[in-house]
Amino acid sequence: MKILVVDDSSTMRRIIVNTLARLGYKDVVQAADGVEAWEVMQANPDIGVVITDWNMPNMNGLELVKKIRAEEKYKDIPIIMVTTEGGKAEVITALKAGVNNYIVKPFTPQVLKEKLQAVLGTNDE
Repeated sequence: MKILVVDDSSTMRRIIVNTLARLGYKDVVQAADGVEAWEVMQANPDIGVVITDWNMPNMNGLELVKKIRAEEKYKDIPIIMVTTEGGKAEVITALKAGVNNYIVKPFTPQVLKEKLQAVLGTNDE
């Protein structure tokens, strides 16, 4: 299963990709903003999960989520929002837009693992 990691910070993308690799997820593609992420999704129909930042240039994470959810073929793809925006209003906004789970930065590898397992319906204790 391919995972798309979207964040305008190359450092944050690297942290997430490295964490995913340690969890056994090696098939990962990356994008620096929502526009690039959308292009990557069109070129990779086998993407199974999207992990996206909220605050990015060009197209932010919330706009990306809405665009993904507007497409019938992507309506069931799990989306995890990773952001510094941890307020209740932001979480509710993201969930209403179609995000399946939410991670507030900074986070631990364990948190990413738990959120990923939650959206994928897996639990390998």
